[in-house]
Amino acid sequence: MMNRLATGKLPFVLIAIMMAMVLSSVMRAQGNGEKLYNANKCATCHGADGAANSPTGKALKARDFHSPEVKAEKDSDLSAVITNGKGKMPAFGKQLKPAEIAELVAYSRALGNK
Repeated sequence: MMNRLATGKLPFVLIAIMMAMVLSSVMRAQGNGEKLYNANKCATCHGADGAANSPTGKALKARDFHSPEVKAEKDSDLSAVITNGKGKMPAFGKQLKPAEIAELVAYSRALGNK
């Protein structure tokens, strides 16, 4: 009887552990994304909040991460812009690893959802 109870709870325990691991990695990626965002001076154009309301952002017409257009873009599209640049946006593909670019995309998304 005790084994059946323990076995019945096992899937729930495993799901809880997996969710904790995923949340932990997402939080860690966003923390690293914030560091990358600040270290690469993304906030100079896109602003600390991602709204592109900085003087430089306004002058360059930087994209607001809160805009429906940016929110509608695929992560792969945002990664391509960070990697290759676009318009006045410089390319960062030579300075950043693909994992770091993915962290910047995740952080940009988080800013856009605040």
